[in-house]
Amino acid sequence: MRRVFLLSVLALGMSVSSFAQEPPAYIVAKLTITDQEVYGDYRAGFGAVFQQFGGEVVAASGNPTVLEGEWEATTTVIIRFESRAEALAWYNSDDYQELIRIRQSASTGELVLLDGR
Repeated sequence: MRRVFLLSVLALGMSVSSFAQEPPAYIVAKLTITDQEVYGDYRAGFGAVFQQFGGEVVAASGNPTVLEGEWEATTTVIIRFESRAEALAWYNSDDYQELIRIRQSASTGELVLLDGR
């Protein structure tokens, strides 16, 4: 039975190692920008650092539709990484740590890391 399953998986073009991969990871950022000019410096450096770690912006909005509760933020962003390890490598990298200081001087907010499925 196991041999049939493995052959079926290989016939579909999937490798056995794809089943052992970590799930993707998502970071949700909920920010209130207080200084657009300084925040522009953060935006200017963000892309290059972000791409080094394979990140993908999944959604970004300055005007999300609140379905329940309060959502006091001027910007909400959801970003995806292939794994939790890659998300943390990006967040903890020296280059991004420099950008964090800029972002924090120009905004307030929360960032959370979620494991995907």
